[in-house]
Amino acid sequence: MNSKLIASAAVALATCAAMADVMDRPQGIKIGQRMTLRPYVSLSYTYDSNVDSTKHSKAGSQWCVNPGVALEYLDDNWKLVGTVYYQYHAYNRYVNQLNSSSYGEDLTFDWTNSKADEAGWRAMFTETFQQVAQDDDMSNHGGRGIGRDRKEFTANGAIERRLNAYWHAGVIASYYYLDYDNDVNKYATLYGWKRATAGFEGGYAPTKWTDFIVQATYQWYDQDNSEKRPSTDLRHIDSDSRGITLMGGLASHATEKITYRVLGGWSRFKYGGGADTMNGFTYQASSQWKVNDTFSLMFLGSSYYQPSERYYGTATKVYSASLGAAKSWVRGKVNTGLDFCYRRESTEYTEISDADYDEDIWTGRFRVNYTINRFVSVFGSIEYQNEKSSGHRIGGNLYDYDRFRGTIGLRLTY
Repeated sequence: MNSKLIASAAVALATCAAMADVMDRPQGIKIGQRMTLRPYVSLSYTYDSNVDSTKHSKAGSQWCVNPGVALEYLDDNWKLVGTVYYQYHAYNRYVNQLNSSSYGEDLTFDWTNSKADEAGWRAMFTETFQQVAQDDDMSNHGGRGIGRDRKEFTANGAIERRLNAYWHAGVIASYYYLDYDNDVNKYATLYGWKRATAGFEGGYAPTKWTDFIVQATYQWYDQDNSEKRPSTDLRHIDSDSRGITLMGGLASHATEKITYRVLGGWSRFKYGGGADTMNGFTYQASSQWKVNDTFSLMFLGSSYYQPSERYYGTATKVYSASLGAAKSWVRGKVNTGLDFCYRRESTEYTEISDADYDEDIWTGRFRVNYTINRFVSVFGSIEYQNEKSSGHRIGGNLYDYDRFRGTIGLRLTY
């Protein structure tokens, strides 16, 4: 079962994954024969042309201190990989924004009792928790979340049974939690939400190049902050929603160096306890091309329905796509990454006239890392983001903005 099955929405991680594949990892601290710890700390400076991501921009800058530790445990038939980190942001010459902290952790577990394409079992589990500051990343950590302080938790699991070289079947489950730190003295309320998903996936692979897949999932959503509904006219709209998705498609290898997964199908989303029902085509797509040992490309894309984060009584359909490239130079000492991300949020249902609009967000990033030795590296990045809104929103395109960020930093790793 391809790992993109349980991570297809994380479109902004395309270049991160590709870049990690071509970078020489530090040796770390060995504990026994199987465990490795890799502690690190970085110091960086960032200039931001639009700290609040608003139409009337205010420039600012910040210093960021980021300590953390990565863990890797490799057994004969399973592995465990994780990271814990903390970030402290100190602002310069921007008195309207207080200093802030971010922290988080992630964990990935992968177990199998058979070789590829042989009969056996495979289990995978990933989870991530983040306290996200609004200035952490213009990509908003995987394309989810409007740029404001928030908590995010994601858990994904899959168990697959490969019956033989041709047939396989499995169950999948996931949970996502988004909670905004709403300061009503400064901002209008944002509406986080929870989503739980359970489903089944089966496939038939007549050759090693082709795997025909079918997938069925059921989703449950709960839009929080429902007690802060903007109007008594919306009291008939419940906080919970339901969804069903049926998909089919292809996966496996196009060549020895190209892997892919493309699913498309139909989704039915029943918002607000039946306030409105939406039906439409949705998709999942991912592909990775390892051109050679130093160059790789990756594509990720998806579409899905969700409750709005800005308005109660509103549901949106999200389309996202990301293309990334990573290249290693000078015998692995210089690593570069380039990616382009697109996200569209289309209002599918609303009972608020101000909420009847669509958003298009484009983000481009270039990053470079130079490894001086196994302990010290320097890095830099350039990011640009543009957002445009269109539709029937009263008062003009309030959310339109441009944003540029430049970062330089030093990283120490053991």
